[in-house]
Amino acid sequence: MIRRATPSDVQPITDMIYELADYQKALDECTVNPEQIGDALFGDAASAFAHVAVSDDGNVVGMALWFRNFSTWDGAHGIYLEDLYVKPSQRGSGHGKALLAALAKECTDNDYTRLSWSVLNWNTPSIKFYESLGAHAKTEWTTYRLTGEHLDALADEAR
Repeated sequence: MIRRATPSDVQPITDMIYELADYQKALDECTVNPEQIGDALFGDAASAFAHVAVSDDGNVVGMALWFRNFSTWDGAHGIYLEDLYVKPSQRGSGHGKALLAALAKECTDNDYTRLSWSVLNWNTPSIKFYESLGAHAKTEWTTYRLTGEHLDALADEAR
């Protein structure tokens, strides 16, 4: 079963974020806590959304955490999928596809024109899965990120 996340899902979502960070070989970079996830999903200024996959025994076994973006080219919102994760013991049972299908439905129900996400180049199983759904890589774009002291230094220029 796939459903929108509720406040009771904050801890399982946070746990899966850490599991995903470990899988992506970046556990040392993951510092989020349940309060931050709760605020992002359910706080007064909530800016993110989540769907969860629930097993037959009622346990949360997967999640899709996402936010809306906006295309200046077509003037419509879309969804950016920040994290898609299914517990290893549950992979191959359709939860990942069902989570993506729920996000596709969010798009079509709300006239959003795109569903986008990133995948690590070495993550062959995920790449094959995404391509089996008809997704295609946008290889002409390179993602950049500004963090830490470099982010602070640039922000200082605006002060």
